[in-house]
Amino acid sequence: MEYNTQRPHLKISDYGRNVYKLIEYARTVEERDKRTQVAEAIVEIMSQLDPDRKDQESDKRKYWVHLMILANWELDVDIPYEISREETVEFQPEHLSYKRGESHYRHYGNIMEQMVKRIAEYPEGEERDELVRLTAHAMKRDYLMWNNDTVEDDLINQHLATLSDGQVQVPEGFSYKAVEEYMKGIEEERKASGSRKKKKKK
Repeated sequence: MEYNTQRPHLKISDYGRNVYKLIEYARTVEERDKRTQVAEAIVEIMSQLDPDRKDQESDKRKYWVHLMILANWELDVDIPYEISREETVEFQPEHLSYKRGESHYRHYGNIMEQMVKRIAEYPEGEERDELVRLTAHAMKRDYLMWNNDTVEDDLINQHLATLSDGQVQVPEGFSYKAVEEYMKGIEEERKASGSRKKKKKK
């Protein structure tokens, strides 16, 4: 079990911790072109989570700025706008209003469930497929953080289908990473979090 006190601080909390996990996954993508595609998919998820989005060019640029801030400006991708490290969050977003009630699977959290429902509304195509791939990886990672033993890939697929009322399935040819790879990322995140806590105490 992982507690919030053990997790890294989120610079923009309104996007939720699962977006942060997707960014951490993006760091592991080796090919720059593929990494950029993953970043574009994350930006799309961020825009879908913003209830006040207006689909304006200025808004799209804003999400890219927020993405880089969340990634500590350490995500090496092609950004379609001129942005700099001096930029900060210039507004205080209102808290997102989510339906209250019992989650289907509490270890995924409400934001993950909202993301899956948003993807179900997204038009068919490569961009939707990439969002599904990112979300499936994040769900398996979340499950392993809740249950450090193992998990069958088919179970994650079933959960994805349940959360989307059968409308979202992993793309043909998609494959999950080995459990050891997810666990390695989880351990690295925990160590990094522990190091930051020690520095704060000093």
